[in-house]
Amino acid sequence: MKNIAIITARGGSKRIPRKNIKNFLGQPIIKYSIDAALESGCFDEVMVSTDDLEIADIAESFGAIVPFLRSADTSNDFATTADVLIEVINQYNGVGKQFDNFCCIYPTAPFVTATKLKKAMDLLQSTGADSVLPITKLSFPILRSLKIENELVKFNWPEYIHTRSQDLPAAYHDCGQFYALNTERFLDTKKIFTDFTVPIEVPESEVQDIDNEEDWKIAEIKYTFLLDKMKG
Repeated sequence: MKNIAIITARGGSKRIPRKNIKNFLGQPIIKYSIDAALESGCFDEVMVSTDDLEIADIAESFGAIVPFLRSADTSNDFATTADVLIEVINQYNGVGKQFDNFCCIYPTAPFVTATKLKKAMDLLQSTGADSVLPITKLSFPILRSLKIENELVKFNWPEYIHTRSQDLPAAYHDCGQFYALNTERFLDTKKIFTDFTVPIEVPESEVQDIDNEEDWKIAEIKYTFLLDKMKG
């Protein structure tokens, strides 16, 4: 059984310039993803898909490989993660290298750990799932959420106004950190999420979208909190 880790790190970033190699608590943020993949022991190769020579050099200095650069078609603002993954797998197939499973890891995901990756890859194998997805619970029931309509506050679902929050079903969202997938089935469906996607639940304290500078600071605070918690 051969597995590969694919870290997707294009050079362009509008909201946070050079986001994928920006310093996060003392080191380029992509290093956290590379370290987790290497330390997990799950992968025959840990590669970075990028169109950027500086990112490629930094990735290689931390132990990843960059066997080819990403094409212009998968480096623009409209290319999806699936587009990037299909290109990478096809490029490997073109040189006679095939992998049974792969894990797509985002380069701005410092909360990814070797333990989580190993759990995901083991779960992918033991369940026979198409994919494994880390998810986290929304902190407040979405059925009690609000909206602004004509400058007034309204309930999205007024039928749940008097329902206790603890009596409502939990809702989750994608952690935006990594996806573990069966290669053959991914190429058949071209989808990361299918009817046979298995979850791994992650605590909210280990999840943070990083889309702007404020998100970045919050992520650093959360990460520091987790480090202090492990020490003490």
